[in-house]
Amino acid sequence: MNSASPHDLPPGPGGLPYRPCAGVVLINAEGRVFAGHRIDNPSDAWQMPQGGLDAGEDPRAAALRELHEETGIPPELCEIVAEAPGWLRYDLPPELLGRIWGGRYGGQVQKWFLVRFNGSDAQIDITTDHPEFDAWAWMTAAEIRDRIVPFKREVYDAIFAAFRGHLADS
Repeated sequence: MNSASPHDLPPGPGGLPYRPCAGVVLINAEGRVFAGHRIDNPSDAWQMPQGGLDAGEDPRAAALRELHEETGIPPELCEIVAEAPGWLRYDLPPELLGRIWGGRYGGQVQKWFLVRFNGSDAQIDITTDHPEFDAWAWMTAAEIRDRIVPFKREVYDAIFAAFRGHLADS
């Protein structure tokens, strides 16, 4: 699951490459974590902000860009506190292969960052140009883990273990 670089990976499911991605564990002053309910999933699917890296984009820059695109939070209200060691990956389940990301990827390889939010809840706006969430909440890691789609749970466990000392009690 942990890899030195997204380019070192063999092909994923279906012989497809992994999509390079950056993710954000956004914490408030109490150490609770931002989670958004996915607008494109009818089930109770919640996740943290994350998205693909543009060609040549630095993962730190991508993480802050994705955070802004998905939550409306500008980088000046954030402080990167820590970076998870290595890259984490997950495979898409067979039923999603060929159905998302234009069928180009078999999963994602992700670099995760712990980011402290220094603003107020009123500065969070998920009604962005291309909304990904239809609701959001501050949760404990355990609450998020219980609400993430099952194929991402192992990655979320690794992320929360890496940042455990910064998070509110689960």
